[in-house]
Amino acid sequence: MARKFFVGGNWKCNGTSEEVKKIVSTLNNSQVPSSDVVEVVVSPPFVFLPLVKSTLRPDFHVAAQNCWVKKGGAFTGEVSAEMLVNLDIPWVILGHSERRSLLNESNEFVGDKVAYALSQGLKVIACVGETLEQREAGSTVEVVAAQTKAIAARVSNWADVVLAYEPVWAIGTGKVATPAQAQEVHYELRKWLQENTSPEVAATTRIIYGGSVNGANCKELAAKPDVDGFLVGGASLKPEFNDIIKSAEVKKSA
Repeated sequence: MARKFFVGGNWKCNGTSEEVKKIVSTLNNSQVPSSDVVEVVVSPPFVFLPLVKSTLRPDFHVAAQNCWVKKGGAFTGEVSAEMLVNLDIPWVILGHSERRSLLNESNEFVGDKVAYALSQGLKVIACVGETLEQREAGSTVEVVAAQTKAIAARVSNWADVVLAYEPVWAIGTGKVATPAQAQEVHYELRKWLQENTSPEVAATTRIIYGGSVNGANCKELAAKPDVDGFLVGGASLKPEFNDIIKSAEVKKSA
């Protein structure tokens, strides 16, 4: 079974109501491949989720950028998986490197978050990726395998999980993993899934790339056999996000 191309737009901590309305308007008017070719999910900040959910075209979906590790309660400032389900938000991004590094989220904590979100019926974009120091030390595969292992240890059904490989050194820096570098890590991740989960999980789980993806480099990256889409940061706030969505056509014609 072919893996459907997946393009996520992570808006991070950006936007005003007016800016968000403009972005949604641009998305609603964009000409993109049909939803049987590409799955598109955008992830605005929490405060804009209802606005985006209510105004975005129906063939695009919405993700939260995070959620709490268990049921809600006395956790000031947190948002629970149950709240997202209540708002009819289908997706959540978990384990983003900015949260791992700035908020010290460990591999185990991310694994627990993924498991809880899935248990509440959310679909998860689970992020992994190495720092520049780890890459230069030659431990890229070891690092992303450990991050993936902490998720795999708590996940039995991978149908609602998309794995996002985001090399930390390429996020927002303008540096991009070359298509060959991205393919190499995606291949190793898929091999790890095959050996540690099942061949079926390895064959069907989408592994997407994130890290300074833009309209200029997306087609070459999309052509790689183990790159199943993108998690886009800054470019998802710009009209070129449309070009990145269209790069799904590369897979269709492959």
